[in-house]
Amino acid sequence: MADAPATRLPLRHPAMFVATLAGVGLLPRAPGTWGSLVAVPFAWIIARGGGGAALLAAAAALFLLGWWAAAVAVPSLGHDPPAVVVDEAVGQWLTLAAAPLDPLFYLAGFALFRLFDVWKPWPIGWADRRIGGGFGIMFDDVLAALYAAVVLLIARSLLGR
Repeated sequence: MADAPATRLPLRHPAMFVATLAGVGLLPRAPGTWGSLVAVPFAWIIARGGGGAALLAAAAALFLLGWWAAAVAVPSLGHDPPAVVVDEAVGQWLTLAAAPLDPLFYLAGFALFRLFDVWKPWPIGWADRRIGGGFGIMFDDVLAALYAAVVLLIARSLLGR
């Protein structure tokens, strides 16, 4: 059973709580998509309160926290486990920092981030395979977010937004 190792470190442990986004990563199907989806309304709230800069700052803080949490949780869950979804939240926030507060752009940002996170074009796939530990788990999603953000910025420019 894939989720059995998670019992070694309980969900109430701070690292597991953060790494799995309060248990979202333990959902049986598509935990990365759920982790990204859960991040979207929080991104909206943060951006509404402080704009893209606040969202970038929040993503940076969550990256550091997620790096620690993933490093602590991985020995209980195995290499780059699907249950660790804090990296998806960071990637989603970085992507949405490039979007205006517009539901269509947020939907596009969500879809673009998931596309690049799953597809893993170079150097995302390289980083995913070569960089280990908590940092590696977080870093490939940062790269996917950069790809998605560039596409969003191009769309914004073309649409005059």
